[in-house]
Amino acid sequence: MCSYIERFIDWICFWEKDISCTLPTTKQKIVFKVQINSEKYKTKALKTAAKARGVSNVSVEVEKELMEVTGVGVDSVCLAKSLQKKLGYATIVSVEEAEKEDNKKEDKKKEEIKAIQWASTYFPRPMFPVYYDSDGNPILN
Repeated sequence: MCSYIERFIDWICFWEKDISCTLPTTKQKIVFKVQINSEKYKTKALKTAAKARGVSNVSVEVEKELMEVTGVGVDSVCLAKSLQKKLGYATIVSVEEAEKEDNKKEDKKKEEIKAIQWASTYFPRPMFPVYYDSDGNPILN
């Protein structure tokens, strides 16, 4: 039964390169537990993760054997499968939405910007009194 599931995942990962599938458009933070024995395996892990579609940032903690991948529309299952092929062992620890640091910075900028008060440039036309004669015609001086 497990072999059918693995074949299906391989098939999906293979065809995903050609088919535009609907992946989430939010920024994701995926944490993998990988087996890193040496610098060679560390570079393999970094290269494999960097090649995946949608990845924007990759970091590895060698002591904890954790790899953190950040990106938009990253398929975590296909990435875990390719890491397993390269490194021998890789599991998904967590998948969560990445913190939006950009929005925090934009909020601070919005708070700092205040509206500029412009002076009114409208000057009303002067009003002159108009006098009329008994026939209703205006009198011009």
